[in-house]
Amino acid sequence: MTDVVRVLIAADKFKGSLTAVEVARHVAAGLRRGADAAGRPLDVAALPVADGGDGTVDAAVAAGFARREVRVTGPVGVPVTAAYALRGGTAVVEMAEASGLRRLPGGVPAPLTATTYGTGELLRAALDAGARTLVLGIGGSATTDGGAGMLSALGARLLDASGAPVRPGGAALAGLATADLTGLDPRLRAVELVLASDVDNPLTGPAGAAAVYGPQKGAGPDDVALLDAALARYAAVLDGGALAPAAGAGAAGGLGYGALAGLGAVFRPGIEVMLDVLGFAGALAGTDLVITGEGSLDAQTLRGKAPVGVAGAARERGVPVVAVCGRLALSAEELPAAGIERAYALTDLEPDPARCMALAGPLLERVAERIAEDHFR
Repeated sequence: MTDVVRVLIAADKFKGSLTAVEVARHVAAGLRRGADAAGRPLDVAALPVADGGDGTVDAAVAAGFARREVRVTGPVGVPVTAAYALRGGTAVVEMAEASGLRRLPGGVPAPLTATTYGTGELLRAALDAGARTLVLGIGGSATTDGGAGMLSALGARLLDASGAPVRPGGAALAGLATADLTGLDPRLRAVELVLASDVDNPLTGPAGAAAVYGPQKGAGPDDVALLDAALARYAAVLDGGALAPAAGAGAAGGLGYGALAGLGAVFRPGIEVMLDVLGFAGALAGTDLVITGEGSLDAQTLRGKAPVGVAGAARERGVPVVAVCGRLALSAEELPAAGIERAYALTDLEPDPARCMALAGPLLERVAERIAEDHFR
């Protein structure tokens, strides 16, 4: 190490406690105190990250994108104010901003009727703003409509046997007879649309959108069966079911499929896309240590969540990585295999989960001081 310790904080949110921006702020504060105690000059930079789900727009804004707000249709038809991020010709659109669980009035689920129409309106707003590359981050959805609402907002006509538009939501897709995509916004043909997700499920079946994620959105067993059959009908009409088994087709209640089959999107792991968009490679230059993390480091983390993506990219440059988390559920063998030298959990300081979440900020600062003690001497 040089005399000045250069640290890059590239952590995701601690869901339910802190945004990624807040995580970075608390970690930086603790590092500075630890560096002062160790007598080491410190150069700390923050690059909050996200993997396509909740917080993706916030991460882009923290990296220098402009925040744009627009009124769109929420998942049950109630208008909401949603945001996307824009820099140059690149727009970062987070479907949860328009069609996420947090947009349900009173938190009341609508598993059969929730729509992604507002996500399509967000994409259209980004096109209106001149975007030529659209990064569509998907996760945290309230919907299981296969992206049908999104396609409709962008000009597709999804019709039943009588020639009438099918109603909003996934259940109505059981009556889909024809899909006319000729009216899709022509600007879509001239843009690059990247589907950013950490979910690689197919559209239908036991590992599909309805079976795996429907219960999280209020769907009971009968609802799941109905939605799965409706999505299968939708896929058969849209492209003969060709892309239904594709990785990412089942993401965000099947919105992934709608983007792949209807809009010609390219699927990429969300964290890889976001690291490119946020300029992680440039931020990493000259760094001695990377600190990543998220609320829970567990088996899901290993399936392409933000900390593993950050660790992999840093490892390629030979930069060591440690992680901060609220809860650690990975073994001592799994961490280094993921490129993480060590993880520092808040529950080591406060084992009570409720208190740990309530005091996440101060606890993170204490953890960061410990990181400084371990690495700056």
